[in-house]
Amino acid sequence: DFAWDFGDGNSSTDFEPSNSYPGEGTFNVTLTASDKLGVTSTYSEQIVIVEPAPAAVAPPILEASFEDNSLPDGSGDGRDSWRLSGAGVIQITSSPVYEGSQAAKFPSAGDRAAYQVLEVTPNSDYTLTYYYTMKTSPTGGNVTVWILPGEVSEFSQIDTDQAIASFAGTDQSSSNDYVKVDLPFSTGANDKVAILVTNELVESRVDSMSITAD
Repeated sequence: DFAWDFGDGNSSTDFEPSNSYPGEGTFNVTLTASDKLGVTSTYSEQIVIVEPAPAAVAPPILEASFEDNSLPDGSGDGRDSWRLSGAGVIQITSSPVYEGSQAAKFPSAGDRAAYQVLEVTPNSDYTLTYYYTMKTSPTGGNVTVWILPGEVSEFSQIDTDQAIASFAGTDQSSSNDYVKVDLPFSTGANDKVAILVTNELVESRVDSMSITAD
């Protein structure tokens, strides 16, 4: 004989029963088996019920290649989607570019930033791909792309210590040849993340951003 206790108020005496749980949670399932001589044996196991995660959706990156008139309505100056109050507005360069006719330019002063919020699927894996190049002097600078949780309305509210992922590009071997970067990250509980691009010491350019759901 078999006596099942599924830990959610349901029970069964079937040999191989099934049970539908009402939702997510941790449940203690117990089986007590007995024979006709009255000998019994009990086994318990804790199970965790988790709702299936929805398929991750890759969000659009607006003005991903920093081109004029590339917003969905045909407008934009290549940087409208990358503005953040309190941060210097990025510049646009026509040479060198990775593709198209424009790329984002970050002067050596390091006082400009590109920032854009994306709506993502929580608990999902993504990869951000982009291309960068830096001038060959002075040496020791970087152009860094950060993935930050949530969104802010002012540059002063940004805390890069909370970054989900980041990559500091330091390749100064050529000022004309772009370097490809694949930056993987996991969203955790966040339904929004932000791309932040900053630089230090050396004039840098960034082009052709794209994102894929892994």
